[in-house]
Amino acid sequence: MKLNVALKAVIAVVCGVSLLSCNKSNNYKNTSRATGWDINSDEGGFQYNTDYKEQEAAPGLVFVEGGTYTMGRVQDDPMHDWNNTPTQQHVQSFYMDETEVTNKMYLEYLDWLRRVFPPSEENYKNIYNGALPDTLVWRNRLGYNETMVTNYLRHPAYAEYPVVGVSWIQAVEFSKWRTDRVNEHRLEDEGFIKEGAHLTDVDASSTFNTETYIHTPSKAYGGNTEISQGGDESQDRLSETNEAGNPVKKVYPGRESGLIYPEYRLPTEAEWEYAALGLVGIRNYNTYRGRKKYPWDGQYTRNGDVKKMGDQLANFKQGDGDYGGIAGWSDDGADITAEVKTYEPNDYGLYDMAGNVAEWVADVYRPIVDDEFNDFNYYRGNVYTKHEITEDGTVKVVGTDDIVYDTLSNGKLVARNLPGEIAQVPVTEEDTYMRTNFNESDQRDYRDGDKSSSRYYQPFQEVEEDPSKRMYNSPTYDNFTYADSSAEGGITERGYDKEKRTTLVSDEVRVYKGGSWRDRAYWLDPAQRRYFPQDMATDYIGFRNAMSRVGSKSLDNNKSARSN
Repeated sequence: MKLNVALKAVIAVVCGVSLLSCNKSNNYKNTSRATGWDINSDEGGFQYNTDYKEQEAAPGLVFVEGGTYTMGRVQDDPMHDWNNTPTQQHVQSFYMDETEVTNKMYLEYLDWLRRVFPPSEENYKNIYNGALPDTLVWRNRLGYNETMVTNYLRHPAYAEYPVVGVSWIQAVEFSKWRTDRVNEHRLEDEGFIKEGAHLTDVDASSTFNTETYIHTPSKAYGGNTEISQGGDESQDRLSETNEAGNPVKKVYPGRESGLIYPEYRLPTEAEWEYAALGLVGIRNYNTYRGRKKYPWDGQYTRNGDVKKMGDQLANFKQGDGDYGGIAGWSDDGADITAEVKTYEPNDYGLYDMAGNVAEWVADVYRPIVDDEFNDFNYYRGNVYTKHEITEDGTVKVVGTDDIVYDTLSNGKLVARNLPGEIAQVPVTEEDTYMRTNFNESDQRDYRDGDKSSSRYYQPFQEVEEDPSKRMYNSPTYDNFTYADSSAEGGITERGYDKEKRTTLVSDEVRVYKGGSWRDRAYWLDPAQRRYFPQDMATDYIGFRNAMSRVGSKSLDNNKSARSN
């Protein structure tokens, strides 16, 4: 009897070891779970980065773990705007700039544009000029602010102050540029691009663009035509032979390499508000200790800690003619904007999510957030495009003679695309045929401004559209007439919208969030929302970037903390 028991024990141990070794050998890291074939074999076949851990925070960004929250829950509503109804929303994890984009960061962008697209050349002058912030926003008919007009953007005294005078359109273009420069830098560090090439090999006809590098690397600056010395040769995209007939590897890491960062972009309104609230700081064993009015704990704008008792927690206007308080102890340390990181961050490590400057977010403004249709990653402003394909079946890369300029309502010209980018075209009815999730390229009006949601919609008869009967009767500037952008002077005529309008709300008006140095404490509530034309700028609106999180919701150390 005892022998049988002992034998069973031995068999169990042997079987256990066998199963363990079997599971260990079949962990499928470098073996296909689908076919059993080897992955990343030296002989060739399917190549994939199986050593990828998780997304690293890109330069300037901090991690914001996503979750659910009540969006639009304002604590006070003395304005009675009725444009904020509390809705329960869920946002995915993402990354966000710890500070606003500063003057020094934006000047780096301008310097790159000036070097690559010299404004002294007629074909490129509007690229640089279109990116320049409007420094005249500081002027006031009854105020002397000329010092800021001439110094705020460029003087080193303001280097770490948030950039202002930037329109929403300019903020978006900066975000695109930043995406390309960060990915260019990373690929250079990894040995896929020649060291120093971003300074020595770049000109208007040869620039690095992330999407171009991914989709048609042979047309992009940075394509390594020799065997990679510092990069991972397992990420080869092409294999050719040289004049001697020897194989030459072209190394172009794509998304599957894990080296390409997602795009820098403006945060959505839902993301910005969620990040500003910093609810992670009041979580305690899956319960909440209370409601938050500001990005910090408490219901007041002054510090309650003993060592810093009475200090202001943000830069805002405290009253009529009072932009900082009485000089000395009561002062908040700033009369206009303040240097970034002057005040304490919120619980996500984000600075100035209340006060200093208000900030552009990605969303088109509408008075109502449509949670009945969507309560996950809410965003209004989608315009879907696709790569333009040439007759030979390849993507069209914008050349130096293909630059297209948009004319803004104020007459300013802004480049719609830059050389080296892949040309974009709207998706068509053929692309959306039988789709249930979207049916056209421009979705900004969906359920609030499109024909089917307008009270003037007549589904059973065709009528000529009357602009005065649009759902949102906002000003239009289509009556501007311009000469060829290359002609001297450019603009030949300026028109004005003389119709009677009832609102400024349109598809070209964007949300901005947070209070500024010009605002009273009422606007410091992260739930407050305002709007402004996307092609105009002020001295109190800046911006910061966000980046989507790919992969797991939480960082690895957060996972282990919960498991322990």
